[in-house]
Amino acid sequence: MPPTIRKLTGRIGALVEGVDFAAPTDPSTITMLRHALNEHKAIVFDDVNLDNAVQERVAGWFGDLTTAHPNVPAADGTTNVLAVDSETSKANEWHTDVTFILNPPQITTLRSIVTTPYGGETLMANTAAAYRDLPEPLRALADSLRVVHTNQYDYARPAATTAQRQEYDRAFVSTPYETEHPLVRVHPLTGERGLFIGGFAKGVVGLSNSESADLLRILQSYVTRPENILRWTWAPDQLLIFDNRITQHYGVDNYDDHPRRLNRVTVAGEVPVGVDGRRSEQLVGDASHYSKVLEAAA
Repeated sequence: MPPTIRKLTGRIGALVEGVDFAAPTDPSTITMLRHALNEHKAIVFDDVNLDNAVQERVAGWFGDLTTAHPNVPAADGTTNVLAVDSETSKANEWHTDVTFILNPPQITTLRSIVTTPYGGETLMANTAAAYRDLPEPLRALADSLRVVHTNQYDYARPAATTAQRQEYDRAFVSTPYETEHPLVRVHPLTGERGLFIGGFAKGVVGLSNSESADLLRILQSYVTRPENILRWTWAPDQLLIFDNRITQHYGVDNYDDHPRRLNRVTVAGEVPVGVDGRRSEQLVGDASHYSKVLEAAA
């Protein structure tokens, strides 16, 4: 039987069943999954029973892989796998992956390794739906703006509480990166416009710090409207694939001190382009060791 796709919410997310990840690569399956991502932004699979090598192979269906992270070391014995581990970090802030470099990943894959007895969900938000929700004057303003993204934590961020988390934070900021992106990104495959902001967005070009914070807060409130969110509860042996160009996500820290681990593999992406056709510009840092730059959409 061919794979089936079932929507999980009206605006984001679908469950895909019937894909045999152990079978030889099937171009028609890859095309189906790409179309599903374009429509649903995030797709999930149950009972996949993958290892790191197969997760890398599946991610490779969508394009060339990045290494694990520009600054953080890869999981032991790998080059492309980042351990999203509660012992070292908790990604409990709305963000899009690695937006502080010139070409953030186009696709992120997350595989459940250690799940929690309660809590620990991943929230996914559709930033294209958020853009469409904006009143017309706000859309016009957003279309015209650029935003600087950086990996340097602001001074209000709580200090890490364990030695492992302190070491992770030191690695994360060890090489600084800053990139100027369009606030509204045009998706290279669908042409949809999405709000390209999130936790690494630190300032709107041409505005003061307080003006930037106020405007970003207003725009972010549209991203995180409940109608735009999928709340995914993890179980063992699951795979989540999402389009990093037109989503944000948040790992909910609501599971006390239970261990939680997901393995992440990401796919190299294009340089974002704004409504006016301007591409992003790297201001600080060189992440070429992390990701090649795609000249065309995969």
